[in-house]
Amino acid sequence: MDDTPTRIPAALPSLRSRARDAGFIMSSEDRTGSLLAALSAARPAGRILELGTGVGEGAAWLLSGMDADSSLTTVELDDSVQAVAREQLGDDPRVTFVSGDGGAWLEDFGGAPFDLVFADTWPGKFTHLDRALGLVAPGGTYLIDDLFPQPGWPEDHEASVERLLAELEAREDFRCVRMAWASGLLMAVRTAA
Repeated sequence: MDDTPTRIPAALPSLRSRARDAGFIMSSEDRTGSLLAALSAARPAGRILELGTGVGEGAAWLLSGMDADSSLTTVELDDSVQAVAREQLGDDPRVTFVSGDGGAWLEDFGGAPFDLVFADTWPGKFTHLDRALGLVAPGGTYLIDDLFPQPGWPEDHEASVERLLAELEAREDFRCVRMAWASGLLMAVRTAA
């Protein structure tokens, strides 16, 4: 069975072209994107958080699954990279772009929890993990990718990934599943208790 998505967001080809032009190589791959679209579609009127906008490919997938009453907040440190996403996706009233340090944003955020948190950067994954998990609503989903070795990983990063996975799986307030698929994923659902 071919697991390559056949239905992609309309903005994706343009975002990919702009990413290539900018030399940006950290976008989520299509299989991860198709899962993002499915998870966002499963949450009518959902509140969704993406940590690490990049050029907006993940945001495009999330928006493609969201209904009209859902909202997406996406946070990116590099304003010049996020500018591509704002240009391509900024007309969609469901998305709010935050330009700034994801760790600082997590520390300062005081709003309602999210139904889906996609942590696609260090803050919310390798730093500020407890704060990101604290923003997942009961029954909500936390998703991380890039758990298989990636280009540009620091020399000791594999040990950091193993520590992260062990920490997540030891938590009593989340049920986790590792997926040896796409770039290597972990999905965790916050238990109601």
